Amino acid sequence: MQLANQEFLLELLNTPSPSSCEMEIQKKWMKYVKKFADEIRTDHAGNVIGILNPEAPFKVLLAGHCDEIALVINRIDEHGFLHFDKMGGINPKAAVGMKVTVLGESTRVTGVIGVNAQHHGGLKNDFGLEDLFIDCGFRTREEAEKQIHIGDLAVYKTEPEILLDRYIAGRGLDNRTGAFIVAEVLRKLTETNCQVGVYAASTVNEETNMGGAYFAAAGVEPDMAIACDVTFATDYPGVNTNKYGDVRLEKGPVLAKGAPINRNMNQLLEKTAKSLAMDIQYELTPRMTGTDADKMRLTGKGVPISLVSLPLRYMHSPVETVSIKDIAEEIELLVTMISSLTGEESLSPLEL
Repeated sequence: MQLANQEFLLELLNTPSPSSCEMEIQKKWMKYVKKFADEIRTDHAGNVIGILNPEAPFKVLLAGHCDEIALVINRIDEHGFLHFDKMGGINPKAAVGMKVTVLGESTRVTGVIGVNAQHHGGLKNDFGLEDLFIDCGFRTREEAEKQIHIGDLAVYKTEPEILLDRYIAGRGLDNRTGAFIVAEVLRKLTETNCQVGVYAASTVNEETNMGGAYFAAAGVEPDMAIACDVTFATDYPGVNTNKYGDVRLEKGPVLAKGAPINRNMNQLLEKTAKSLAMDIQYELTPRMTGTDADKMRLTGKGVPISLVSLPLRYMHSPVETVSIKDIAEEIELLVTMISSLTGEESLSPLEL
């Protein structure tokens, strides 16, 4: 299956965008969205927001974060090996033996995450990031420091792969897919008679502090906000579906249900899915969503929020995997729902 503008999604996935260093990907996202948005805004956090109908009184904010998890260099030893901590939810076991790109201030350096040979005892069972290191080929600390500094970031050196024209696999699909989705929703809404203001935000820092979402919502002051993120698929071997639920690739977008979620917004999404004969799935977020939605909700006078997620296998690994069909359906669901809004909808749960 070919996704509309799939080449733009692959461009995003090929662009390093570690949390706190999203400038390169944001410039590409802005260049793309400028072609059809009525207006572009940026802010001091680093968000980029494409706007349709900026004069409309009723405002819908869509947020898809563009940052990815990364490694942050915290020490260079005397032999030139780089030691690191995590910038976001790095899994030490997934890092073993990976190639990385270290993003220096003015250069990029390839390295490998070394691993002790099994013949020499291998890694201990309870190893952590402090037991790993990056080998870039430097011989000394002085040689390394000519190109790499403390605080520089590194990402896995992988390219996205298309699996059987069905799935996309690679690093950082969490959540460059969301940044792609909100851009495409905005693009397609320009082809409709949309009556509300739409603010499509590529947000920053979600993997570390969600500050980008706060800046975006505080600046826009939306009447409703929808976070477009990923969630845990459980349709592969070894997952306890009794404990973690049943969420599958190719079974449609996932709506969150829980205390933070506005019931009226979910009803609008469910009604839209039914009109499209589209399958949707559910996840539970009893207290918090763990996404940009949490920060957007608590800005200004309070913002009604919903969370629409893409099922994703192998979360926070170098081979995260999603369905092209699910991406296309999430875009269709959001475009259809938002284009049907009049701006007179009640979002009060007392008026269901």
